[in-house]
Amino acid sequence: MKKTTLLFLAVLLTVVLVPLLASGQEQGESQKIAVKSREVSNGVVILTVRDSKTSFELQCNQGASGCTALDPADYVMVRLPKNHGLYDCANVEVYRQSTTAERGDMLGQYCLIGAK
Repeated sequence: MKKTTLLFLAVLLTVVLVPLLASGQEQGESQKIAVKSREVSNGVVILTVRDSKTSFELQCNQGASGCTALDPADYVMVRLPKNHGLYDCANVEVYRQSTTAERGDMLGQYCLIGAK
């Protein structure tokens, strides 16, 4: 009886805690960015972006799911945890800027290329 109770508690904790921990890892920190320019070169969409301090690039493969050549404007960028995302690099998602505290619509997923 004691083994059954302990096993039940272990399964219950696993079912409840694992999804909570996993969802916490998937939520990256939001950062305001401004897309300054865009270009498409050899099937790669390249966005030149600036945050409050630095300039960098976001790249994605044209035609891939979540690859959008964004117009120059202000957006919100979220860095994804390591090994999450479409690309073998530091992945980010870009969202439409919202007037509320919530993120707007997701517009695309990109590979973050270091600061210039």
